[in-house]
Amino acid sequence: MQDRFQSEQCAEKLKALSEPLRLRIIDVLREGPRTVGELSQLLDQEMVNVSHHLGVLYQAGLLKREKQGRFVQYRLDANLCDLKTDTPHLDLGCCRLEIPKNL
Repeated sequence: MQDRFQSEQCAEKLKALSEPLRLRIIDVLREGPRTVGELSQLLDQEMVNVSHHLGVLYQAGLLKREKQGRFVQYRLDANLCDLKTDTPHLDLGCCRLEIPKNL
């Protein structure tokens, strides 16, 4: 890595992915944007728990969010992911992580 700032950014992204539920959230978001409520139902988790983990992923720069009426939809940052290939992956700058199907 070229500089300390870049390596720290990469470390933050990797740290955000180090929680199993966050990886499951990433897996679901590969299919398209979702609200906290939708993710909560799909993952069989409390909304407050899902909301917390979405916040961590958002702060790490892995997700984008968009308010739609009363709801906020979360999606993967299109600049970091290529999901249209045979091996979907996240490009974190320092490394490329393949996203296995159905985590």
